[in-house]
Amino acid sequence: MFARSVILLMTCLVAIPAAMAQATSLSTSMNVHVFPSQGQDEVQQSMDEAECFNWAADRTGTDPFRLSQQAADQMAASEQAMAQAQSAGQGSTGRAAAGGAVAGGVIGGVFGSSSRSGWKGAAAGAATGAVIGNSRKRGAQAQATEQVAAESAQAQAATQAQMDDFKVAFSTCLEAKDYIARF
Repeated sequence: MFARSVILLMTCLVAIPAAMAQATSLSTSMNVHVFPSQGQDEVQQSMDEAECFNWAADRTGTDPFRLSQQAADQMAASEQAMAQAQSAGQGSTGRAAAGGAVAGGVIGGVFGSSSRSGWKGAAAGAATGAVIGNSRKRGAQAQATEQVAAESAQAQAATQAQMDDFKVAFSTCLEAKDYIARF
């Protein structure tokens, strides 16, 4: 029984520091490098970081962890919008070809001298309609893709500005508590 207790105690003494070493501090999770300039221990630094995190969140109105989730959601929405923009206009080539075939058939039938003129006109109209439809589809897709990309870049810039503002507030608070903080 005594040996079992000693083994359990030894296991705990080895496992606890290892688990603590793997724990990520608030500053580390936000890529802010913090150095205790007055010899503060890890417990004190952790408490100071939590206090400064709350202070910075109150002052800036930004929670970096929610902000990163919002950024991930925005990225997913942008990817979905890009996919929709790529598929927009599918089928417009076929509609344009059909419209061209009808117009070509009518024109060929009216102005043609033989019974085949309508069919030839329809074939030429279908080809012309397909080319016009493809051109319109590519233009619409390119415009939609550019718009989605611009909106995505704008959202990323706004998110980065909010995160930078938070990091400045967080670092300022830590520096007031005698830490050196850089990001």
